[in-house]
Amino acid sequence: MVVEDAQTGWCGAVVAVEKAGGMRVVHLEDRRGVVKAFPLGPGFLLDGAPVLLTPPTAAAREALARQQAAGARTASGSRAVSGASARVATASRLFVEGRHDAELVEKVWGDDLRVEGVVVEMLDGVDDLAAVIRDFAPTARRRMGVLVDHLVPGTKESRIVAAAQRVSPEHVLIVGHPYVDVWQSVRPERLGMDSWPVIERGRSWKHGVLAHLGWPAATQADVAAGWKRILGSVRTYADLQPELLGRVEELIDFVTAPTVPSAPAADESP
Repeated sequence: MVVEDAQTGWCGAVVAVEKAGGMRVVHLEDRRGVVKAFPLGPGFLLDGAPVLLTPPTAAAREALARQQAAGARTASGSRAVSGASARVATASRLFVEGRHDAELVEKVWGDDLRVEGVVVEMLDGVDDLAAVIRDFAPTARRRMGVLVDHLVPGTKESRIVAAAQRVSPEHVLIVGHPYVDVWQSVRPERLGMDSWPVIERGRSWKHGVLAHLGWPAATQADVAAGWKRILGSVRTYADLQPELLGRVEELIDFVTAPTVPSAPAADESP
């Protein structure tokens, strides 16, 4: 539930109840992901009405566990499949540009992809995308989905994709998001920003973003650490921009679609 502390006006979702300093406290997480603790008891508002927050009982915990199991969702919002093990990998694949893209897809869609048996592979850029498609040799049973960064009209990426798509138009789907880097697909509110900063030309975009956030930004190790903090702020699909969500869902649908049997040749028996 989402409650408001009447004294301070702090509004947030209840995420934990625990004992601290000899008293029970409730932790409330606001819309920016910041968590604060308040003494459990009176002094809270629920939908504008005063309420008394009490510790959960064993019976309430069991009822909640049953309710959560019945309506459990994966990070992508799909209904969770209880007790399912990962399928043997299918021949179809999802390709993304780099490690950060792969880690973000794994965090949000990993459970779904394991149930479907779909593996995510890294391209390390798209300059040789046409060659990668030829090497992969896609077929109706071996489909290839590709997610491209900064795919907007008039860019180098758009020209590369147009040429690469012609290699296998039926068995390859190439889509992209408009962001300079997959970092931008994370909602800025999760990092305490109203919007992602504009970084001047000639400066490393990632280093510029880290400096804007006030985080270490001198080395590649700083970039890696910064990305871990950004990725750590992502809990579910709701923390990502719709421009990325729609494209990844489109790719998953493409590579997991049932294969339609080919029609028999004229000289084959029915």
